[in-house]
Amino acid sequence: MLRTFLFVLLCATVGIARAAPTILVFGDSISAGYGLPQGTGWVDLLRERLKAEHYDYKVANASLSGETTTGGKNRLPAALAQHKPQIVILELGANDALRGARAADISANLSAMIAEVRKYQSSVLLLGMRVPPNYGSEYEQKFRSVYEDIAKSKRVALAPFLFEGFAENRAMFQPDGIHPTAAAQRPMLDTVWPHLQPLLVRPAVTTR
Repeated sequence: MLRTFLFVLLCATVGIARAAPTILVFGDSISAGYGLPQGTGWVDLLRERLKAEHYDYKVANASLSGETTTGGKNRLPAALAQHKPQIVILELGANDALRGARAADISANLSAMIAEVRKYQSSVLLLGMRVPPNYGSEYEQKFRSVYEDIAKSKRVALAPFLFEGFAENRAMFQPDGIHPTAAAQRPMLDTVWPHLQPLLVRPAVTTR
């Protein structure tokens, strides 16, 4: 009886030890894959790259089209409790800007989310966004500074601009002019990857 109990306990312990840590992607339609064929978004490509690079991580995508930093702040505690991630990739703020939200309010919401994540001893990667010049140079600079200032003050990793390298290429966006096409998803991942990789546990060495 004791031997059986110890065997079950050992199996459970091994199972826990081998459970892959989770990366939680928490964003809006850009990360939810709006308008894209299923399985082609940058988050899907992230899963493939992690596997190809022999990183043993699960990726949970809790992104929601239309999400703002206010909505995200309200949703985040439940997502963290559900997934208990080791890393959170935070991609929010663009919808706030589209609605003319104050930069100070966006900053406060993102800061509150980072504080919530840290309750789980999790790392944060913040994905920066920018607004077009027609928003005015003052708002454009304030919005850009939100991400830079938070990354510095909260000491979190930052990918400064998710659309780096193709933001002015109209062909890389869907007809709405807002959401990237399938062709833009790999460049987005290439922008995220160098900032995410230092947060990952080193790949295990496999032997044959």
